Amino acid sequence: MPALTAFFAKTWVRWVVVAIVVAMLVVGPLALPEFANQTIARIGVFAVAVLGLNIVMGYTGQVSLGQIFFVGLGAYITAYGVTQGWNIALVFVLAFVVPGIVGLLIALAAARLGGLAIAMVTIALPIVGVPLAKRLEEFTGGSQGLSSQFSDAPKWTGLYDDQWQLYVVILITAVVFVLTRNLVHGKYGRAFAIVKGNEAVASSLGISPYRYKVLAFTVASLIGGVAGFLYMFVVQYTSPETMSFGHSITLLASMVIGGAASIIGSLLGGAYYVLVPQLTNVIDPNLTAVLQGAILLAVLFVLPGGLVSLPRVITRLRRRRGGTGSGPKTTPSTGPAPHPAPAVEGNPTERQGSA
Repeated sequence: MPALTAFFAKTWVRWVVVAIVVAMLVVGPLALPEFANQTIARIGVFAVAVLGLNIVMGYTGQVSLGQIFFVGLGAYITAYGVTQGWNIALVFVLAFVVPGIVGLLIALAAARLGGLAIAMVTIALPIVGVPLAKRLEEFTGGSQGLSSQFSDAPKWTGLYDDQWQLYVVILITAVVFVLTRNLVHGKYGRAFAIVKGNEAVASSLGISPYRYKVLAFTVASLIGGVAGFLYMFVVQYTSPETMSFGHSITLLASMVIGGAASIIGSLLGGAYYVLVPQLTNVIDPNLTAVLQGAILLAVLFVLPGGLVSLPRVITRLRRRRGGTGSGPKTTPSTGPAPHPAPAVEGNPTERQGSA
């Protein structure tokens, strides 16, 4: 295992792995069937949504139960802009800028809170968002929602619609993940980690916990808006149900199961969000919630760090087995081991005298 780790640590090996992944992403949509392309596209959508939640909870340690609100807001802005005939580039920008502004305003008021207080503020977002979307029928379509078809493949590409959608999702998702990785692995990421660990220590180091909490919440809102745009691009329909509290809890569970404070964990969380409900529906649609809860408990019991921690757990188990199964260590010798001297009872001084 150490040799394998050292092998993958080499620069050229990493570039080969990246090249293989890129080739698979380029060729995959052309070779896969329509259902597979649509499923992978949905995974990309919710991986972006989980990534935004990870910025707030995983990297900064804030409690947020309202990330799905920004996903729904981005979806509604996209649907409304498309139905009004706006330029698609403008629609994309508005889809993440408006949620970012809303998230900034909420963060300015809520970031000074902590623990259950900020949880109550964020939990109110989906609770208020659903009836608000129903009331603003002129913009949201009310309870019926909005549908928009703007993701048909251009004729010059020669692609099917599902292939075109997957390529766009892969491109935007890759850009968001790369930018986020640069953010959390730079000075801002180090500041996030210090704020998450101890706010008093952060303040003593000249790092404002309030400022970085606001920054994290705003970035998460921006990413949520991007996920909303991608949601409309793939699903092409949104309704008040999109931002329901139940989806918010599922999004939170996806982040925990994938792995908090992990880029790869966000991808795994997106896969959980899409694939596990499909699996539980196949088993028994009436027991979907029960089965999802059981899966959540099982994963957290075995892997408290989420699915992303599986390689570390396997490595740790192998080391333990290797340490206990190899027996006691012995030192090599060039000759036969000397026989131990027989034990003689009595005082050493008396033995010398009798000798």
